[in-house]
Amino acid sequence: MTPTNQQPANVFQNRNFVLVFLGALVSELGAILYSFAVSFYILEITHNNAFLQGLYLALCGIALLVFTPLGGVLGDRFSKAKIMYICDFLKGAMILLASVLLLLFKEADIQLIILFVLGTIGNMISGIFNPASGALFPHIIQEEQLQQANAYFTMKSSLESILGIVLAGILYAVMPVHLLFLLVGFCFIASGISETMIRYEFHPTDEKLTVHLALQDMKDGLSYLSTKKAILALLAAVLFINFFFAPVTGNFLPFFVKTDLSAASSYLLDTILTPELWSSVFSVCIGISSLLGAAFMSRQPQSEHCGRRVSCLLCVLAAIMIAGTAGYLLFVERTAQINYFLITLILVCLMIGFLLSCVNIPINTAVMRIIDKDKLSKVNSLISIGSQGMIPLASVLAGMILKSFGCTALLTFCTLGLTVTAASLLFSRSIQDL
Repeated sequence: MTPTNQQPANVFQNRNFVLVFLGALVSELGAILYSFAVSFYILEITHNNAFLQGLYLALCGIALLVFTPLGGVLGDRFSKAKIMYICDFLKGAMILLASVLLLLFKEADIQLIILFVLGTIGNMISGIFNPASGALFPHIIQEEQLQQANAYFTMKSSLESILGIVLAGILYAVMPVHLLFLLVGFCFIASGISETMIRYEFHPTDEKLTVHLALQDMKDGLSYLSTKKAILALLAAVLFINFFFAPVTGNFLPFFVKTDLSAASSYLLDTILTPELWSSVFSVCIGISSLLGAAFMSRQPQSEHCGRRVSCLLCVLAAIMIAGTAGYLLFVERTAQINYFLITLILVCLMIGFLLSCVNIPINTAVMRIIDKDKLSKVNSLISIGSQGMIPLASVLAGMILKSFGCTALLTFCTLGLTVTAASLLFSRSIQDL
């Protein structure tokens, strides 16, 4: 398919897309509230133990990776909509139960166990949910609407990150964590209700699913993916990009807020914003710029090749990371001018958000366009494993680096790795063919 200036019909005219959109709107809001609360609550009850926070992120990541292949098999054999609403109902029920347990048990050690168990099981469910939801679009919308649909979903996620993080910071400050979890649980239940109304043509197989058949399906998915050289090259690159970038948002930002910012005698807008709300400001900046980037991409023609552009944009992202690391070293580590770093970090977040939209939307569209519909769930699960396979290790390693050497060492490590990975993409022939 070649680029065209003719815009396809608006995807919101599609009832199924609207139901998926509304369901995701509610559940992702709940996920934002939950992730914000857990990150800070673990640091709060463990007295800023960065290693335990990193261990939590690692266990959640491992659970997600282990169950994602199963989600890929189920997504290609059963109704994707049914998988989605069952998973949302299960996750909502679990979070409601956890909110009650946190109310009953006040001891920090017991609450930490509850959070670890909830996070692990919740990510097992997400491992089954994600391949099905990620493969649904080609079944409910036209091919020429894929980039538009992905752009609108990115806009939704960006808008939620703007409003949701602000709301999360406010709610975390004014209500007990168990009440916040209660609200999150109802968000997932509401999402499941919306997803029960999705209708699309699905032909179930009469073949009974067994362990042997599931393993064979995974093997078939690997064999199929091995024929897509451009996707494989991209997968290898994303594996390392996520390894070096995930600790910046998952480990560095909460630790910076809880240590450097909280310990400062004064900081920018300290009469208005608590340190936790400053964390919301960073996320809002990413959300605003990501929203603008998605709006920009929604108006762009759907191109057949995006590899060269993606490679260049990732190099720009690496340059921005270098600037952010230099800003921390200069304004926090050496001169204690934390206000200058806050301004630097705002600018970095604004640029990163825009770039991420311009990178992720074409990549997601290319995968949906290239991969056969009946194999998309399995391939999505393999891509998810490949792209996120080292994030649990990155989370633990980042926690150890923070605990032993501090923020400068972590930022330097992540920036150097991201720069080398991004630069190597410029010389990859396979990526240029994507």
